[in-house]
Amino acid sequence: MPAQTEAPSHVWLAFSLGTVVSWGLYGVLLHLGQQGMSDPVNGRMKSFLCVGIAYVLVAVLAPLAVLVSGKAAWTFPTQGLVLSILAGVAGALGALFVLFAFGAKGNPAVVMSIVFAGAPVVNAVVALVLHPPEGGWGSLSWQFVAGIALAALGGLLVMRYRPAAAPSAAPAPASAPEAGR
Repeated sequence: MPAQTEAPSHVWLAFSLGTVVSWGLYGVLLHLGQQGMSDPVNGRMKSFLCVGIAYVLVAVLAPLAVLVSGKAAWTFPTQGLVLSILAGVAGALGALFVLFAFGAKGNPAVVMSIVFAGAPVVNAVVALVLHPPEGGWGSLSWQFVAGIALAALGGLLVMRYRPAAAPSAAPAPASAPEAGR
């Protein structure tokens, strides 16, 4: 392995941790947004619509500004276009499924823990299928395999030993109208 001439950049790690924080807040904020709609029938879809609006702002307008300011070429090869759109569909379906899980009375802490424990397992397996390691699957280190197993086990343990939900607050009693009014 040749010696590196410059210090390794850890900018990727900062961005990765930014994703962890953003996505870690995602489920909680999505659930609170759904509740904040005060609409038990359509609150989830209203919340999801707002997520779509946010995507337009962050995932459409921001890249457009960067591309325009960088004078980017406006060519989109078919493979990149199709796969990128499929990635967006997968992300949007995931968000929709999260809302459906909440609507089916899934605890946000448990739902998101399962999602964030399971997604790395799916990602690792699919990435290995698409890009097999040099030397085949048998060359995978035990630490890598243990990490995948522990991620799956973590999601299972969170689901199995989730804390009991707090009792819902009883509605305040209606006060009697004052006499003489």
